[in-house]
Amino acid sequence: MDALQSASAELYAIALAYPGAVLDTPWGERVVKVAKRIFVFAGVHEGRLRVTCKLPRTRDAAMLLPFASPTGYNLGPHGWVTATFEAGDDPPVGLLAAWIDESYRAVAPKKLVALLDAASPAKETASRSRSKPRAARKKRGGAATRKKRP
Repeated sequence: MDALQSASAELYAIALAYPGAVLDTPWGERVVKVAKRIFVFAGVHEGRLRVTCKLPRTRDAAMLLPFASPTGYNLGPHGWVTATFEAGDDPPVGLLAAWIDESYRAVAPKKLVALLDAASPAKETASRSRSKPRAARKKRGGAATRKKRP
């Protein structure tokens, strides 16, 4: 299996690990859907790997990358970006996995995104660490700690 086929397989495995994600083949193309809505197109055609995701937050930054372009069929103006890689390229699977995550979160029902967030220990740890300083600030700034004026 060449690098493009390998990257494609890895990206499909990443996408299909999301809650409710299913593989479908509309128009003869392999896509991954959630709740009947496509969140990633990926595949090797004519020696090129193309990966298409909806990027509502990072679209502008993605468009600065040499391999990224607005998706055709009038999807580009709605935040869809296509990354294209030629034979011999080494696709940045980590970056593309982040695109898949953003696309899933943009397309999936909130209930499924909440399941995803609840299952993420990193997010839970981060939310705990952020809540402690807020609680501490409230205690420090409260009436009990203010000095009385003479």
